Amino acid sequence: MIPQVSWFPVLITLPTLTPMLAAALTLLRGRNPLFQRIVTVSALIVTLVASCMMLYLTNAHGTYSLAIGGWDDKGHPNGPFGITLVVDQLAALMLVVATLVLLCVVVYAIGQGIRDGASEQPVSVFLPTYLILCAGVCNSFLAGDLFNLFVSFEVLLAASFVLLTLGATGDRVRAGASYVMVSMVSSLIFLVGIAFAYATTGTLNLAEMAVRLDHVPDGTRNALYAVLLVAFGIKAAVFPLSTWLPDSYPTAPAPVTAVFAGLLTKVGVYAIMRTHTLLFPGGSMDPILLVAGLLTMIVGILGAIAQSDIKRLLSFTLVSHIGYMVFGIALSSELGMSAAIYYVAHHILVQTTLFLVVGLIERQAGSASLRRLGGLIASPVLAALFLIPALNLGGIPPFSGFLGKVALIQAGTENGSVLAWVLVAGSVVTSLLTLYVVARIWTKGFWRPRADAPEGELSDSAPSALIDESADIAFDDREDVGRMPITMVVPTALMVAAGIALTIWAGPIFGFTDRAATDIMNRDVYIGSVLGSGR
Repeated sequence: MIPQVSWFPVLITLPTLTPMLAAALTLLRGRNPLFQRIVTVSALIVTLVASCMMLYLTNAHGTYSLAIGGWDDKGHPNGPFGITLVVDQLAALMLVVATLVLLCVVVYAIGQGIRDGASEQPVSVFLPTYLILCAGVCNSFLAGDLFNLFVSFEVLLAASFVLLTLGATGDRVRAGASYVMVSMVSSLIFLVGIAFAYATTGTLNLAEMAVRLDHVPDGTRNALYAVLLVAFGIKAAVFPLSTWLPDSYPTAPAPVTAVFAGLLTKVGVYAIMRTHTLLFPGGSMDPILLVAGLLTMIVGILGAIAQSDIKRLLSFTLVSHIGYMVFGIALSSELGMSAAIYYVAHHILVQTTLFLVVGLIERQAGSASLRRLGGLIASPVLAALFLIPALNLGGIPPFSGFLGKVALIQAGTENGSVLAWVLVAGSVVTSLLTLYVVARIWTKGFWRPRADAPEGELSDSAPSALIDESADIAFDDREDVGRMPITMVVPTALMVAAGIALTIWAGPIFGFTDRAATDIMNRDVYIGSVLGSGR
């Protein structure tokens, strides 16, 4: 257990409270962009530092929980009430990766001007909404009860709708409306699951519920798990609950698409991971999850092959690679869970990076359509920023994508079941097809001359709205090539470096994910932290 220190209760609340307070400040000073930017970046740095400290403490001392809201569970027959925040190694790792991504993306967005080429965009509301999104993401990882998790999801939904519809263009409003409708259905199902859980166990605290579910009939437990899986499966974009995603994300500005693609689906994956190990151990739903993981891989990557727009293509690869994470969870083994945790961290970084690179491509060439792109190899920095995460996503050794897939394949072969072997084969096929689709982007967008593109003449020729005359990086003097501000290039490069770091320090990171997997598979650690006297 983490030693009793007076400042740790403050530390565990910082990832939620800091962005919320900063959102209030930035909203009040909406007419002062410089103030908004300073407060936003400062708040995210504080959140990242607090997350790193919790990562260190949980790795050294174990799980910590905090009951807040003035409710004392001591001696109460119904267990803990109020709000419980819990941080273990898994939650701390997710917080660190999430806040790193959020910080890099907001710096990128500030560099872009948060305008995406449209002068009518209400940029004054972007940063406050972005901070609220950050608070919702962080609170999702810390939530120790189902209702607090539900509230976090609703905070995400409200902020997401604003961010998706920035500028109020027709495409964005339609995509935002579709996203909200799907999310509301997910929220309604989740709310039904919460009511079902409370009626069954008399509590919404995850640790207390885990204890009480042991005495619930198997049929009731499986029905409750099925309801929660549907709710979380929509959030995570698990097939067949994933059809909404490719139509919702690509219309948003590049920074918004990047943070959505990297983080929001992983909140759903985290919820599945947590409930699978804590509330419903035993593997009763493993066959269903394995089939869902396989279909998510295959259907997603086949959808990517059919796309010509890079944003839509990457949205389908996002769906496809969720299947790898579901595969690791469904194996219900420490090795599979460790591989899934590593792959979640890898995918957050790589997928976010690729969407940031697409934003650079749009700024550089005026389009993200493969039918209009060509000759981007003339921008060597842009080519390098794309190639490294693309190879990583495709699973080329020695990158982290390859290491994560090898770990998942090893876990599948150790399981030895027919379904596990089918998933192993499916993961290999999906990896090869992923390499094929990123190779298409490379050959058509970078190596092919733009004149040979079917619609190359329709591309914007460095539109003035996309050119920053004060930019520090320019690649050549061609009229059809724009300029990329250093404040967009640097955070993208940092994200690329973070993905490489997962490869360089793969040994220690896998050691950490092994310990995190052991902790969450041994649910007594979590339960003891919340209900025991050592809190």
